[in-house]
Amino acid sequence: MPQLRTALAQINPTVGAIEHNADLVVTMTRHAADRYAHLVVFPGAALTGHPLDDLSEQQTFVDAAERAAGSLAARLDAEGLGSIAVVVGHLSPDPNSADPNRADPNRADPDSTAANRAGAGRRSLAVLYGGRVVVQQMAHRAPADHFSIARLHGADVALALGEDVWPDSNCAVSVYRESAPGVLVVLDSQPYRRAHTDQPLERAQHRARQAGTSLVEVNLVGGQDAVVHDGASLVVGADGSLLGRAPQFSDGCLIVDLDLPVGTASVPERFAPADEEVGTHIVRRTLLSEPALPSYPGEPGSVSPALNPTAATYTALVTGLRDYARKNGFESVVLGLSGGLDSAVVAAVAIDALGADKVHGISMPSTYSSEHSRTDAAAMAEATGLNYREVPIAAMVGPFIESLGLTGLAEENVQARVRGIVLMGISNQEGHLVLATGNKSEVAVGYSTIYGDTVGGYAPLVDVPKTHVAEIARWRNAAAVEGGDRPPIPSSSIEKAPSAELRPGQQDADSLPDYALLDALLEARLERGLSGAELVAEGFPAPTVQEVLRMMRVAEWKRQQYAIGPQISEHGFVRDRRMPVTNGWRERM
Repeated sequence: MPQLRTALAQINPTVGAIEHNADLVVTMTRHAADRYAHLVVFPGAALTGHPLDDLSEQQTFVDAAERAAGSLAARLDAEGLGSIAVVVGHLSPDPNSADPNRADPNRADPDSTAANRAGAGRRSLAVLYGGRVVVQQMAHRAPADHFSIARLHGADVALALGEDVWPDSNCAVSVYRESAPGVLVVLDSQPYRRAHTDQPLERAQHRARQAGTSLVEVNLVGGQDAVVHDGASLVVGADGSLLGRAPQFSDGCLIVDLDLPVGTASVPERFAPADEEVGTHIVRRTLLSEPALPSYPGEPGSVSPALNPTAATYTALVTGLRDYARKNGFESVVLGLSGGLDSAVVAAVAIDALGADKVHGISMPSTYSSEHSRTDAAAMAEATGLNYREVPIAAMVGPFIESLGLTGLAEENVQARVRGIVLMGISNQEGHLVLATGNKSEVAVGYSTIYGDTVGGYAPLVDVPKTHVAEIARWRNAAAVEGGDRPPIPSSSIEKAPSAELRPGQQDADSLPDYALLDALLEARLERGLSGAELVAEGFPAPTVQEVLRMMRVAEWKRQQYAIGPQISEHGFVRDRRMPVTNGWRERM
């Protein structure tokens, strides 16, 4: 029975940084070689990063990504790693998207954006072995596209991208079941979602049983703008048994020895692929090495426990902020530390992401700021060691109000906008990334001051409802106590009634439904897509439904200007929601 020591290389690439990402592949392959791995599997989009968005439409980038696979194969061989089969996700030119006018010398502007978008890229995978690309397979979109099986040391290794395996409408699993490989290797780039804690394992187990073969899934880890990948790469047996799982939100290399059946299908001569028809599909077989290696003592894979949903969400926020700052060249952050819940949680996330010495909390008391707000902010600074200073704003707010004759809401909003100016001024002067501290509940209904507390380059809580923010705060404090540390978030910041302190005695409840009700309504609307009538049928008060939908509609222009932040829900605010700002539609209850 052939044995394959398989390395699941869970890496954190940066979108567009092809050379840097290739360095990560080489480093991790060398690490796997030191542990005598025969097969090293990297995630989908390992060479390009994910998500690419419109970058995949730029011809120069697509061409560079295609060349990178061949260059990487030669480099691995030159560094003594050519005898290891390396499977890596990258990008290839889509043969169905070529623009026949792109190379026309008579084109008026051959360097225009349209010309640059002519050759769209398609996600693909490549097997690098012996200094060359020996297998290449694109995401399956057309009948002419093929599936690949590579024979390595006597075992048949089937290859697929996640998008060809997980949806029920795709056919890779049924094709490979007929082809009877020893193991199905899936290159993935699945984002973290709070609601899907157990789904990756259950999905892999289901597909392994369907295919009748062991399954290896390798997922990306790390943050990229609004997307956070949590890794959790895994190996399951043909019966669905969990053989190994990598940690969440951590790069590294998981080694698992696989005992696989002998490949029995006829294969062509080495490196000369041959196609066979499986139903209406094509399977391309390639011989890399034959026969099986001498038997050796196998190494069982380690199984990292899955984080509970609150711990995973918090770690996703930390990962998203850490990578956004690091990948964009920011070493430190600044935020308004008000003494309230949201700013306290954002500060805790920033401390865990970057270190307390890189976090600058600015207390900006106004005429209406309560004493407990000031003391709570100072208490958090003292407990955590973050950089803290107080910048009173009353003397700045007064001249604005007096000069413009502002009253009511316009007057209330001035203090928020002055705070935004203070934060941006400090950012410009000292080079910190400004963090916006608003949560999903507030952003959804526009309970924020545009160009005031919406100021920021990154918003860690933009996809976290208010009730979940409180849950996260309690979890973070409990985790600190369990670890023998001092809780970072003052208990009064968690328990006191939420208030923007816009006027004496003002509370959020003056303008909004109770957050428990509001968050339940928003979840039903945004995640489950319920109409106004369906919300009422579920028991939400009709006047509340009508008012919340109105607030969401009129706040859309403001939401679209909010800073990006990590997406943790299925239908996130940053990438997934596309609503018109000018919108005459009104639902009937």
